[in-house]
Amino acid sequence: MTLTIGLVQPNTGIDPHDGAAALAAAIGRLAAAGARLVFTPEMSGRLDKDRARLAATIGTEADDPVLAAARAAAAEHGIWVQLGSVALAGPEERFRNRGFLIDDSGTVVTGYDKIHLFDVDLPHGERYRESSAYAPGDCAVAAPTPWGGLGLTICYDLRFPALFQALARAGAAMIAVPAAFTRQTGKAHWHVLLRARAIETGCFIIAAAQTGEHEDGRTTYGHSLVVSPWGEVLLDMGEAPGEATCEIDLAAVAEARARMPSLGHGRDWTGPDPVA
Repeated sequence: MTLTIGLVQPNTGIDPHDGAAALAAAIGRLAAAGARLVFTPEMSGRLDKDRARLAATIGTEADDPVLAAARAAAAEHGIWVQLGSVALAGPEERFRNRGFLIDDSGTVVTGYDKIHLFDVDLPHGERYRESSAYAPGDCAVAAPTPWGGLGLTICYDLRFPALFQALARAGAAMIAVPAAFTRQTGKAHWHVLLRARAIETGCFIIAAAQTGEHEDGRTTYGHSLVVSPWGEVLLDMGEAPGEATCEIDLAAVAEARARMPSLGHGRDWTGPDPVA
């Protein structure tokens, strides 16, 4: 079964209404280009590290303009959308980094809250404490689509292979990795991690990413990728903002898993701790 997918690679700013309008327009262009399922990046319509400014305007699912725009665009063009994520109000004065799968009627099929939060100190002084502003999710999500199961992850989740293997075992043939990877870590690890997750799971890995120097001061890596179940890079969007389509053949999932059946050979380690 072949499927034309679309990826949005934006340089998102801090105004969610501007971001929502740009996202809806991009979804429309991809639909016109033949995409049946569109993927967007982490923080698709607003990327803002100023938490006080974000808190002053953040809302819920019911009133988020980016989610509303994605749902309206999906319904207008009759296509599915994996909205990478938006920031929503959450518990205990912390936000939620939540992604959504939206069907071709504009209905939210399911949501996913980012499980692994980015708390790191990088060389050259970059410091991130996502957990100070966001509450983590606690549930992996794999949802059915007309073309096969789709697993949902967000950005830093990429570094945790057990999550991807669990999604594949739950029926995912595709796994979304919407991201806002830093340029520094992207150059070092982005391609190799995405290819590894595809090879380990026998899934298509579809990673829509933010790119460039953003209004809030951060810089992201871009290079939105589509990787085949055999680890081949089918699409690399480079660093320029824009959209792209890619045709994938879902039969490749079964073929890759037959050629290398390691997904079915995994064992949960219950023995003693490793020894030196």
